[in-house]
Amino acid sequence: MVLGRYLQNSHFVLGYLKSINNNGKETKMKILFNSRQFHKALAPWVFLPLFVSSITGLIYRVSKDILGYSREQVHWLMSLHEGEWLGDNGELIYVILNSLGVLWMLVTGFQMFSKSISFTKKVTKGESKG
Repeated sequence: MVLGRYLQNSHFVLGYLKSINNNGKETKMKILFNSRQFHKALAPWVFLPLFVSSITGLIYRVSKDILGYSREQVHWLMSLHEGEWLGDNGELIYVILNSLGVLWMLVTGFQMFSKSISFTKKVTKGESKG
């Protein structure tokens, strides 16, 4: 059970799977990857579409509401914002992937943030918890 030992000895953080080891004892096997690694791997792919969406959405709203441009004059910004330039199927995929990217970055970012904040006192060797 090489895979089981690998999973058991790795630094996984998102979930656990109970398993029985060779001695018959129940152990928890961590099954998902480190959130920091996933965040780091996905961030470059998520950055550009989210950046384009946020900037075009902001410029569209400011141009239309504050600068007084008509909807037709700034529709090209909304086409970029929504991914219309990718066609019907591409637009749907673009919007879904953008949404999932935002959610993934929020979840993994929150996990990293929550690890950096400790609400319990760390006990050093020789010091009792009480």
